[in-house]
Amino acid sequence: MARIEDLRVYPVKGLDGVSIDEAAVLDGGTLAGDREFALFDADGDVVNGKRTSRVHELQTAFDPETTELTVAVDGERRTFDLDADRERAADWFGDVFDLDLTLERDESLGFVDRREMGPSVVSTATLREVASWFKEMTVEGARRRLRANVEVSGVPPFWEDRFVGDDAPGFVAGGVRFEGVTPCARCVVPERDPETGEPTPEFRERFVARRRETFPEWADVDAFDHYYTLMLIARVPESDRGRTLHVGDDVSVVET
Repeated sequence: MARIEDLRVYPVKGLDGVSIDEAAVLDGGTLAGDREFALFDADGDVVNGKRTSRVHELQTAFDPETTELTVAVDGERRTFDLDADRERAADWFGDVFDLDLTLERDESLGFVDRREMGPSVVSTATLREVASWFKEMTVEGARRRLRANVEVSGVPPFWEDRFVGDDAPGFVAGGVRFEGVTPCARCVVPERDPETGEPTPEFRERFVARRRETFPEWADVDAFDHYYTLMLIARVPESDRGRTLHVGDDVSVVET
């Protein structure tokens, strides 16, 4: 039986994710609490893993109830209330990254990369398959590299690939409909060890080769620009926004 195995949001864009038991779909179509905060430099550019591997050196924990963020790096551990102490937090992060930073908040949509789209989706079997391609990579390591919002179990590897392309179906999870928008083209972040930031040798080359070899027959290859893609970027129709997803919700494919 297909079900939601995990829900994960990333409270501060670029930093560690938090597994949660339930997630509301905002009116903008994203998940509440996902990329709600982001660090910006003086030019208005975001600080994240695409920009610097330094983010992997930060170990973070976030309490959604109190908006307290705990950060550990270089032997130092600090806690900030991101509702009340954003300026102090920004100054501290500025020292870490050697930049003049502000910490901004967007509760309506979050600072997601694709602001007109919605949650990202991957299957547990996909994470397991990708982990098998690389020596010493665990499923949790693959999960942290790929950074999906919604993880679905009880389905085969690359199940999420079927939801893009001509005449692609959608799926319903806990009464919320998801429609595929695009496969997720990957950046430099999945190539790095999430603990150390060190690049995995020949990651992209091996990933592309194995992705080509295992590309599922039910997927529309014309919907993929290249094989360095993994994960579905979906959208939730306006009629289903405001509803709440829960870990354990049943998932079913819908053709119309």
